[in-house]
Amino acid sequence: MVYVEVPGDKVPIRMWTDPATVEDQAMRQLRNVSTLPWISGLAVMPDVHYGKGATVGSVIAMRGAVCPAAVGVDIGCGMSAVRTSLTARDLPDDLSRLRSRIEQAIPVGRGMHAEPLDPGRLHGFPAADWERFWAGFDGLAEAVRFRRERALAQMGTLGSGNHFIEFCLDETDSVWLMLHSGSRNIGKELADHHIGVAQGLPHNQGLVDRDLAVFIADTPQMAAYRQDLFWAQEYARLNRALMMALFTDVVSREFRRAKVVFDEPISCHHNYVAEETYDGVDLLVTRKGAIRAGAGDLGIIPGSMGTGSYVVRGLGNPASFNSASHGAGRRMSRNAAKRRYSTRDLEEQTQGVECRKDSGVVDEIPGAYKKIEKVIEQQRDLVEVVAKLKQVVCVKG
Repeated sequence: MVYVEVPGDKVPIRMWTDPATVEDQAMRQLRNVSTLPWISGLAVMPDVHYGKGATVGSVIAMRGAVCPAAVGVDIGCGMSAVRTSLTARDLPDDLSRLRSRIEQAIPVGRGMHAEPLDPGRLHGFPAADWERFWAGFDGLAEAVRFRRERALAQMGTLGSGNHFIEFCLDETDSVWLMLHSGSRNIGKELADHHIGVAQGLPHNQGLVDRDLAVFIADTPQMAAYRQDLFWAQEYARLNRALMMALFTDVVSREFRRAKVVFDEPISCHHNYVAEETYDGVDLLVTRKGAIRAGAGDLGIIPGSMGTGSYVVRGLGNPASFNSASHGAGRRMSRNAAKRRYSTRDLEEQTQGVECRKDSGVVDEIPGAYKKIEKVIEQQRDLVEVVAKLKQVVCVKG
């Protein structure tokens, strides 16, 4: 669809969805964002919904400023996927053993590794910059420095909520491996720390919403935030790379006779900040629940635990600041989903998928999410579909 412009305060709000379908809370958040003195543009993806601090599915471009709450507390959260040489014919009828092996190799929920992973022992993991990356830990905010051991133990772990690991088939019956995770607890603690710092700064006291407090360029607070932000984004990328290495190791062992070959992985953040230039102006672009979709960029847009997902290629639309949606997007809150749906509903909506079907994941039921097919259709001017995937195994925390 062609985007719809809704009047904002300092900039129009460009929306790749029908504004009438967006809940009032989310529209208020978007209008509040449009009042920020530093804003240069605001684009809204078709998976938009209300979020803590700032709207999920929003792309905020600012001159010389960045809002830490608009990044979200899971800094660098995103997706990774890799196509394999396996096909549907290689799969056993019972996939429960495969799911169990994945859960044994990769801690989920609040689980951690008993000992920090040695990346040098993982095939396919780019370990060259490992020491350099961890050397940066000592330069992080003092408030989190006591978390080093925990951050090491959580590196290569899934977490909970909407994070997942999936074994999927595309429309040609090729097998794909896919996962969704971020910067774990260390990212959250860094985000919480800097949001608190920003809210206390004098220039933020007159804002319409204290959650929209920003850091301004060429200040010590901005320098400290940028250092921690980019470190956490790298943590999230490495976390996904480690999990994918563990995942491919499980698959190689389980399908040893097939001598599995893995393509180059696709990886993309969808809660992050990037320095980008539009119309000759240098901007800080915050994507919260959005992926970069520059011309040729490969990305991943997942549905829910019982529906499909899409691998896409960006078309480079500057109106969206070269962005696209990060998923289907919730259509009801977690608490609302728990009130409305039962484990029987979950079983029905995840038929054919080897996954948890207990009360602990009812809030992740497909019915709580928007229809992924419609979300993809609404952004045909932002991305083109490379592959449509359907999960046969889904691991959740």
